Amino acid sequence: MSSKINLKKNNEFDVDIILTNFNKAEFVEEAIQSVIDQTYKNWKLYIIDDDSKDKSIEVINKFSTFKNIFIIKLSKNKGPSFCRNFGMRISKSKYISFLDSDDAWSSLKLEKQITFMEKNNFNFTYTDYTPFFQKDGKKKLKKRTFIKSFFDYDGFVKNSSINTTTMIIKRTILNTHRFKKVELLEDYLFKCELLKKNFIAKKLPEDLAFYRILDKSRSSKRLRNIYWLWRINKNYNKLNFFKNLTSLFFISLNSIKKYGIK
Repeated sequence: MSSKINLKKNNEFDVDIILTNFNKAEFVEEAIQSVIDQTYKNWKLYIIDDDSKDKSIEVINKFSTFKNIFIIKLSKNKGPSFCRNFGMRISKSKYISFLDSDDAWSSLKLEKQITFMEKNNFNFTYTDYTPFFQKDGKKKLKKRTFIKSFFDYDGFVKNSSINTTTMIIKRTILNTHRFKKVELLEDYLFKCELLKKNFIAKKLPEDLAFYRILDKSRSSKRLRNIYWLWRINKNYNKLNFFKNLTSLFFISLNSIKKYGIK
């Protein structure tokens, strides 16, 4: 049984969840349902559909009657950075959380993580998670992660294991910080730029999310990821050749450890 948070009447502990979707009709309902099933109820969910061409909107519209779910349908594909920035711009709550439309949460995620942040006055947290494959409707779970307990900037550029679906940030650390429009790894760059401000990301050492590995997903295209990691490290993080090579080596090694070579 979980320990309940003493919620205040003024919704002081509210969290906004930004869920971006593009052509994930097969999975998005599971992601949304994992938010609805949260034991922590003081949340608002912003679903931003990036002009999907499949049946995503039909699926998403099933939830249009929920008072704390807001659906935004873009008329032109703008990419994940625009969608997340749009969500952050319209959100107002104390905390901001992210959920990809092909991932899902444990029902206790928000309750445990927000309690962890409130108790310790943390402004940037993440959790462990379980990666999984899905084929013909059947899920094959891999071993849960055991990520290191905290990240500063120097540590993160050698081990980028903070999964966006697991992190919660306090609004006060954002200022004008937003996701930049890059072709790949915009979430890596976003985290780098937060950590550059001397913020420390702290881990709640529990497995509270499920990360779907898709063969055709952007994250599975290893060579393109390596290319964009190099470019971001060079052009935005200003790493010299040796530090950039070190970053690529250790980040690639950690990715293989978590997900395998496939």
